Amino acid sequence: MLLVLLSSSIQAQQIEKYLIATTLGDIEVELYPEKAPVTVQNFRAYVASGAYQNSSFFRVCTPENESDREIQIEVIQGGNVSDSLLLPPIHIETTKETGLKHKDGTLSMARLEPNSAQSSFFICINDQPELDFQGKRNPDGFGFAAFGQVTRGMDIVKKIQLEKDEDQYLIDPIVIHSIQAL
Repeated sequence: MLLVLLSSSIQAQQIEKYLIATTLGDIEVELYPEKAPVTVQNFRAYVASGAYQNSSFFRVCTPENESDREIQIEVIQGGNVSDSLLLPPIHIETTKETGLKHKDGTLSMARLEPNSAQSSFFICINDQPELDFQGKRNPDGFGFAAFGQVTRGMDIVKKIQLEKDEDQYLIDPIVIHSIQAL
């Protein structure tokens, strides 16, 4: 019995929970610092600085607005912060390194080039294997750095995805009131 309690305690230390409070409702996520330490530390630093407060979910990828792309994905993207609050870009922890995959509800860092991720993150809607290492969404093949998972609030994620957009950018971005550790 003691071994089971110790094992549960160790597992609990390897997962951190956060609440993303938005104008459409709350999204709970868990982060995996043991698997993606650099990426989780980066997210923590933005949370601790208050940079995400009053940022937004500003971009959505849907089957409709991705129809002209060869590799289509479904995600919502948020975490835009002012340039004055940006931290230096981080090293990409690929899904090959972490073992995490871009499944339905995965939380991952947005980026343009390898080692360029800063504050912006996205949440997958449905499985998105083309965002993993050697996936074809990004021509460099590195994929994106998955670091967490939605545990409650996928209905809110899907509501955000359904908001009106123009060329993938929400006409009325969904405000992120705050992101707090639970």
